[in-house]
Order: sequence, then C-alpha cells, then structure tokens
Amino acid sequence: MKKHIKLLILTAIIVALLPLKVGSSREEFDKEASFGEPIVKKDMRGVWVATVLNIDYPAKPATDSEILKKEALKILDNVKDLNLNAVFLQVRPSGDAFYKSDYYPWSKYLTGEQGLAPENDFDPLAFWIEEAHKRDIELHAWINPYRVTKKSFGEPEHNFAALDPANIAVINPSWVVKHSDGNLYLNPGIPQVRNYIIAGAVEIIKNYNVDGIHMDDYFYPGKEFNDKEEYIKYGNGGFGCIEEWRRECVNLLVSGLAKAIKENSENVSFGISPFGIWANEGSHMLGSDTRGAQSYYDHYADTRKWVKDEIIDYIAPQIYWHIGFEIADYEKLSKWWADVVKDTNVSLYIGQAVYRLQYENPNKPWFGPGEVKKQLEMNKRLPEIKGSIFYNYNSIDKDSGLFLMLQDYYSRINSVE
Repeated sequence: MKKHIKLLILTAIIVALLPLKVGSSREEFDKEASFGEPIVKKDMRGVWVATVLNIDYPAKPATDSEILKKEALKILDNVKDLNLNAVFLQVRPSGDAFYKSDYYPWSKYLTGEQGLAPENDFDPLAFWIEEAHKRDIELHAWINPYRVTKKSFGEPEHNFAALDPANIAVINPSWVVKHSDGNLYLNPGIPQVRNYIIAGAVEIIKNYNVDGIHMDDYFYPGKEFNDKEEYIKYGNGGFGCIEEWRRECVNLLVSGLAKAIKENSENVSFGISPFGIWANEGSHMLGSDTRGAQSYYDHYADTRKWVKDEIIDYIAPQIYWHIGFEIADYEKLSKWWADVVKDTNVSLYIGQAVYRLQYENPNKPWFGPGEVKKQLEMNKRLPEIKGSIFYNYNSIDKDSGLFLMLQDYYSRINSVE
C-alpha cells in the first residue's frame, strides 16, 4: 500500500512539473493533454537500442560476457518496468555484427576491435532474444544495410585500415563508395551488393528467433554520390535520370528483402523507419504540408510506395518534431502518414524523439515530458496509428520524469487490456 501511495505521489509531482504552453492556464493544459479514455488495443510500444558509437549498448566495448549480459538484463528489466513490449536492437551498426555471422565480422562497438569475438562463445543476439521473450518483449533485429564505417571525431576518413580482413568492403573494394562525409558505403546500385545484404538478413532469420527485421532511414547518404559508372552499367538506358535509377535500386533491395523474409518465415515482420517526410507538397503533388528534407529526393527512398504496394509489414516514420512546428508539424505529418496507410495492410507506428527533451528553457516545446505526452494523446485520436517507437533507450533511462510518465501512461492502458 505504501509503495502504491509513493508511486501516486511521484506521478503527481511529474504531472505538476509538465510545462504549460505560453499563455495557457493549468486548466486549459489539463484539458488538452489529459489521458482521457484508455485505449483498448494491443499497440506497439517499442524502443530503439542503438549500438553504433556505443550510444545505448554496451556502455563501452567489452569482451567480458558477464558485463555484456549484465547491461542487457538491466535494459530489458527497465523496458519491462516501462510497460513497453518491443526492443529494436541495432545488431548490424556499420558493416559488422552483434551476432555470429558468416557474412559480417564481430562489431568493434561490441568488443573494441572489429572481428574480435566476445569471451566464452557469447552470442549477444541469442542472449537478448532469450531474455526478451522471457519478459514477453519482442526483439526486432535492426540492420543498417549500406553503411560500412561511422566516422567519429578524430578518426581518419575512408578508413579501410580499421576494417577486419573478413569485412566485405576489404574483400570487394569495388563495391564501396568513398563518400564526402568521410565514411565508406556499399554501393546500392550494384546487384551483388543487394544480394549480399539480403543474404545477411536471411542468415539472421534462419539462425535466430527474431520477431522482426528492421531498417531505419540510412539509404543513400546524400545527393552527391559517386555512382555514375554503375548508372551507365546497370541503368541500361531505362531511366530518365540517375535519381530515378537510384530510387529503383533501393526499391529492389526492399522488395527483394521482403520476399526473402517471407519465404523463410511468415512469422517475422519486416519494417522500415524512414525520415519523417516523404516529400514536401511543394516538390511533389502527393507530399505533405512541410518544408524539410525529403526521403524521396534526398535518400532516394520511396517510402510511400512501399506502403501503397504493401511491400513491408509496418512503417515507423521518424516524426522528430513538435506539434505546431512550422517547417514540419507533428500533427500534420501524423495525419499525412495515417492517410497513406489507410486501406492497406501496413501498420503505422510513429518514431518519437524522446532524445529531444531538455530542461534548460521552460518556454521551449521540448521542455520536460509534456510534448511526448501530448503526441501520445494525439496518436490515440488517429485509429491508423498502431503505436510508437521511442528513440532512444538511454534518453528514457536517464530522465526520471520521462520514465515515470511513460510508465504511468502504459500502466493505465494495461489495466484495461
């Protein structure tokens, strides 16, 4: 009883600290952002666990299997305490793996050196899956298809020397593009590259009991990409411009991967979390009322097509902006995506930017967890939205106010399920 009263008091304190909109009274805010009637549906409540640059896991590279297990268990216990039901674990951060693979070397973000295995024959992905399922949590394997390196400050550009000899970029350097951002990428325009990426995903499905294969918004890294020779070789004159060909290259990867997944397991879902804007209406007549970067033109990812053609099982656009943001309004984009998935069999989850929360300026929209709470409430009013995925785990774990708000929000839903 005392524990229950303490939780109620803590929740009341957090709610009291939620920021008011400028010019709003407490009564107006409570009316606008109230929880309202609990929704009675089994929604997606996911969280991204990023491994690149050791953002979330592990805190720092380690070969000690006990350290790696302990950190994983802490994360999964917290996910369970939050009443979340899915983890999107980044198992292929940059041309390397957090699992035993015949295609990719062990990740440097896991053990500190690419190709170096953990001690005691430890397999992180197998461990994460087993422990997640014990807690009734889904485990989705998050892969980055084209990225070979992720340069951090002070590291050399186009650093082949840091790669393990077994890395495909070392074995087949002609598959690699040296990009202006200093990183190495597999070339999406080469058919063998697509086949290799697909084979790597199938390997995961065959060897691990994952609930899904997941990709985020990393396709072409930008418009300036050195692939003119491949366009001449593989475009075969069938495209009006290189941009159309690039989009088709990504389409071929996505459709090929979807087909391979279903051929190997009907129980594994395939989803993509793209940049939140497909196209602005000023650039494309079907676009959204926005003025930001566009996945269709900047990443050559025709994310709308994948929904309309029902190539993927779910889409989770990263709508990482606040409600009312003039350039890219969360409300407008949520409604646009809801309209895209309508009358399809593709589920819509919203990627939500909990990493943006700050506590320095109470006049900013991301001050405290209030914006996230309002976005969750807005999601409930659109039946096409089937849940949320939060980026990222540590942003929740290190913010007690956000942690308690999400815990309370989803416990209310659990009480009526």
